[in-house]
Amino acid sequence: MHRSGFFIMALLTLPVLAQAGDSRVEIGTGMASYYGVELGGSRTASGERFDPAAMTAAHRTLSFGSRVAVTNLANGQEVVVRINDRGPWGKSRIVDVSYAAAKQLGMHRTGIAKVKLELLD
Repeated sequence: MHRSGFFIMALLTLPVLAQAGDSRVEIGTGMASYYGVELGGSRTASGERFDPAAMTAAHRTLSFGSRVAVTNLANGQEVVVRINDRGPWGKSRIVDVSYAAAKQLGMHRTGIAKVKLELLD
């Protein structure tokens, strides 16, 4: 792989972090689920390949590249994800997160969690 291609791939797998000056706009609360690792390598709606180890998520309407803080309301765990796909397609869900995000949220065993979503600037 060309050196610049390797650099770009390395950047895509870094965690997305909240920064001190981020302003937050609450989007809402609802149920989250997560993508299984078996979908790794599949194309997302943004054209990227899905990486279960990346901090990414699917949302029905938010722009690709949007940064969203997802907070598990049961345990207070929070993760910041980057929107790179469309979904979830289950009407009872508001977001699908990657496996890595689900693990940090503490929902990887149950598969679902009630969460709060906040859009970051």
